[in-house]
Amino acid sequence: MSRSSSSAGRRTALVSLAVAGCAAAAWAAWLGWDQTRDVHPDGSVTGPYEAWQVVGLVLALLVPAGWATLRGHARAVVVGTTAGLAVAAGYDWSDDASGLFMVGVTMLVIGSLAGTALVTAVINGVTGAVRGWGRRPAH
Repeated sequence: MSRSSSSAGRRTALVSLAVAGCAAAAWAAWLGWDQTRDVHPDGSVTGPYEAWQVVGLVLALLVPAGWATLRGHARAVVVGTTAGLAVAAGYDWSDDASGLFMVGVTMLVIGSLAGTALVTAVINGVTGAVRGWGRRPAH
């Protein structure tokens, strides 16, 4: 392995770890503190998260994802975001008495992989289109 590819691999790993840390911190800030379910007058139970909390989490994740994607680390963003959310959710939900928390974590991993891959593709597509705007077509 050449020195430059080794350095690039370390850089990708560091970006992935940084994004994972941001994702776990965002989970803690937006969702980790809310552990109570809401009981409605008809007896139905919802929660513990409100829609605004989930929207806040997604918007908070866009910042590190966008930053790293613009610097050419789209794969690290997908892996890091998914890993950070999976660890945070697994820790947060592990006290579930039913034992089904891993089903939720698995669904979160699948959704995070798909959503983050879509976001990085859109960012790359938009920035690629913008970079290509002033270029003359090749003849």
